[in-house]
Amino acid sequence: VQLQASGGGLVQPGESLRLSCAASGSIFGIRYKAWYRQAPGKQRELVAAVSTGGTTNYADSVKGRFTVSADSAENTVYLQMNSLKPEDTAVYSCRVDLRVTSSSVYTIVWGQGTQVTVSS
Repeated sequence: VQLQASGGGLVQPGESLRLSCAASGSIFGIRYKAWYRQAPGKQRELVAAVSTGGTTNYADSVKGRFTVSADSAENTVYLQMNSLKPEDTAVYSCRVDLRVTSSSVYTIVWGQGTQVTVSS
């Protein structure tokens, strides 16, 4: 199983970006999808997450600006980031909790990071 993240880049303050993270391989089910970020010199932090039932949660710093969504059919999770600020600059990584068969346990899989830089 692999996660492929994309969509990062360099934008100016106030602009938007959309990150995507697609899971491929033998997947029976995914119950949790999330985006994390890590800025230089800081610890990794949870940005946004969505569970199978559709429940979402966000870091206080991104509420009202970021939206996490998922496409179950394509095993993909998205992060729409609006009104970006310089403090959003970080490497963003996706994480999913999945299982490969109906009887296997859920395991955590991480995608490679994608750089988001917000600067004028």
